[in-house]
Amino acid sequence: MSKERARRRAEREQEAAARAAARAAEVERRERREARRRAIAARLPKPPKRPTGVLAQRRRRQNGALLAGLLALNVLVWIFLRDWDVRLAAFVVSVLAAPVAHTMLFRRT
Repeated sequence: MSKERARRRAEREQEAAARAAARAAEVERRERREARRRAIAARLPKPPKRPTGVLAQRRRRQNGALLAGLLALNVLVWIFLRDWDVRLAAFVVSVLAAPVAHTMLFRRT
């Protein structure tokens, strides 16, 4: 009976050792992967920090609304007018008039 228990205990210990070795190998692989990722990220330029806050959020919303409006206008021109000169002129005018439109639409009072 004691030989049987000793054999089972040895099998359990062997299985536990195999599981521990597998866990250790997985942890080592994960650490190597993270070290590689950190090394690559250290060489890449950092993205510029985006301003946060109420004013920055309002400015982003205003710029998005202006861009959506100009894009919609250019799409309508593209759909309804077939002349390439008119399409190009509408695009150039919308690009040049964007700052003026922004000032007129979102003027602070």
